[in-house]
Amino acid sequence: MANKIGDVFGAAAAVAKGMGVTFREMMSPTVTENYPDEPPKLEERYRGVHVLQRDENGLEKCVACFLCAAACPSNCIYIEAAENTDKVRISGGERYAKVYNIDYNRCIFCGYCVEACPTDAITHGHGFEVASYNTVTLVKRKEDMLAPIPPGAHAPVMPDEAPAGAH
Repeated sequence: MANKIGDVFGAAAAVAKGMGVTFREMMSPTVTENYPDEPPKLEERYRGVHVLQRDENGLEKCVACFLCAAACPSNCIYIEAAENTDKVRISGGERYAKVYNIDYNRCIFCGYCVEACPTDAITHGHGFEVASYNTVTLVKRKEDMLAPIPPGAHAPVMPDEAPAGAH
């Protein structure tokens, strides 16, 4: 009999504690974000769409070492390397990423590619609007991910943008 009375008081105490939490939350102010009208407030460490960084001279930081592609557990990064020359200098290293694609159909935003990069060339940005009805648009190319050229820096000369009289 004493055991049943203890169970009843224990259950009543649990219900009272739960109702206390409910009433406390009811009285606290409501936090509403007006997302389409105002930009969302994201945490600093939010892992959004990838960004390929540039150095202070405007050159790409990626040296096509393939470490990000090797670290990716979902195998969504595809890279083709090309050599820098004296006339065409894209990155600070001997090579640069001629093709750099990330397939967001497969990406799990784990951050392993960011951790593996020795030059800090790839980072997570704060872009989050990547939804699409067409899966072909979810394959982001290097041109889609490159950071803007810093002010005062010169854009690197691309191989297909060589002057007409350079032959």
